Amino acid sequence: MSDTFFVQQLRQHGYKITPQRRAIIEALAEAPLAPKASEIWEKIRQKYPDISPDTVYRNLTLLVDLGMVQQIYLRSKETSRFEVNIPHHHHLVCLKCGCYYCLEGCLVNEQDLEAAKQRGFTVIGHALELYGYCLSCQEVREEGLR
Repeated sequence: MSDTFFVQQLRQHGYKITPQRRAIIEALAEAPLAPKASEIWEKIRQKYPDISPDTVYRNLTLLVDLGMVQQIYLRSKETSRFEVNIPHHHHLVCLKCGCYYCLEGCLVNEQDLEAAKQRGFTVIGHALELYGYCLSCQEVREEGLR
């Protein structure tokens, strides 16, 4: 995904395209795997040594709020990871090692969204992670139980 999409979306929502914001977008777009915020900060710090972690976190939060980036909540030692939200999808997350796998498509159905609407709730986005153990961690757990 090119950074042009991000730039257009940000401008459409009235946000400026700062060099630091562009660097965050580029780091996300170039990442082979969903990076942690700290990894994005480390990468762009090479070009912008004065950028603060808070600036990275605030911009990632903005991109998540606008629906352009998805935050993967890892329930492990690692912090959340961030990835481009195109196309929208969900994840399987290992509770032991923190690895994650993308699931195709959206698991939230139209009935769920309609139920929210009937309760007067306006849904602006959602994320779904299914937590468990990957095959490698399952084997280790089973060995430990023997």
